[in-house]
Amino acid sequence: MMKKVFLGLTLLLVVNLTHGQKKKQKKNKVIEFPMNEKHWDAVTDNVEFLNYKSVPAVQSANENDIGIMLRDFEFTDGTIEFDVEFKGSGFPGIDFRVDKDTLNSEKFYIRYFGTPDNLRRTALQYAAVLDGVNMWDVTDEYQAAATIYEEKWNHVKLVIHGRQMKVYVNDTQRAALHVPALEGITKSGGISLTGNVIYASFIVRPNVTEGLPSEEGYDPTYSDSRYLRNWEVTQPLDFPFGKDVFMGIQSNPGVAIDPAYLDSTAIWKPIKAGHRAFVNLTKEYGGSDIGPRKLAWIKTVISSERDQEKRVDLGFSDEVWVFINGQPLHTDRNYYGSPSMKSPRGRCTIENTSFQLPLQKGENEILIGLTNYFYGWGIIARLENTDGLKFN
Repeated sequence: MMKKVFLGLTLLLVVNLTHGQKKKQKKNKVIEFPMNEKHWDAVTDNVEFLNYKSVPAVQSANENDIGIMLRDFEFTDGTIEFDVEFKGSGFPGIDFRVDKDTLNSEKFYIRYFGTPDNLRRTALQYAAVLDGVNMWDVTDEYQAAATIYEEKWNHVKLVIHGRQMKVYVNDTQRAALHVPALEGITKSGGISLTGNVIYASFIVRPNVTEGLPSEEGYDPTYSDSRYLRNWEVTQPLDFPFGKDVFMGIQSNPGVAIDPAYLDSTAIWKPIKAGHRAFVNLTKEYGGSDIGPRKLAWIKTVISSERDQEKRVDLGFSDEVWVFINGQPLHTDRNYYGSPSMKSPRGRCTIENTSFQLPLQKGENEILIGLTNYFYGWGIIARLENTDGLKFN
């Protein structure tokens, strides 16, 4: 009897083990997408599918970037791997979780300008794409260095789970870039590739996430109470170049806000800073057709126990006019590519600028006019300390 029981348990164990292996094999299934017309749609008219170094590959038929979209595949979480060889300078990369109108996605790309430097921290970039706007200029933290090869394959591996992503480039043991909070608005969607490069050996392992958590990861600003996170904002207005928010008046300080751009009829709505304490106006308003230059106003209130001054560190894109209790205080510009662009190279970070904020006893309204004409826009604001202050 005991022998029969033992044999029965052994058989049950074998059946369960076999079933578990099948489930694991199914979960870890590798889906190959060779570079050919069967699996990829040409988005641009210069796409050339060919056999390169004994594998199916795709490249540009000229020196311009190509665009290709993976056919009939919805990606949510998992591992994506591919090989890329560089042909010319540019920003080859992948978009994933691309929505149906291709205006929103998550984007990863490599900056290649010849003579790779494995310490250059801007070699790799992650950025969300929101309403067609690549948010690279407001995501300086999501850049990294990597070892890049010339005239040979570079292997790229992305592990994506929920809000997090790890990217491996030519080293599958150590991630070159870790994104703790993907900032796009899509949860699933298509996959596309771009660039003047050669792509090959594209595979996907759906739901294989190598233990990467799905929830948002560490935010270095999370526990820092000095950041101003709760604001109100107005709808953007057309603000052509050559216009200014100021108009002249016949009393001190001799200027005031032009009522054409802000008056008592303005409608305000709450807006909160997100990950990295960034107040993201592109996420709020999208890539509006207003412009090419547009203006919005944001404001918040700080209560002070006494008259005092505090330094404010401010990250912004692209221009700011700062007012304290209705009086002009600070103006600045962060024009990418100009000699006066703010460090680091025109990107929006807390390093951009600082100024002294004269606070009076009681409530103080901080009002900021913010413009946009170039990629993403928003602000990051931090006080030097919170002594004697109260704010939401």
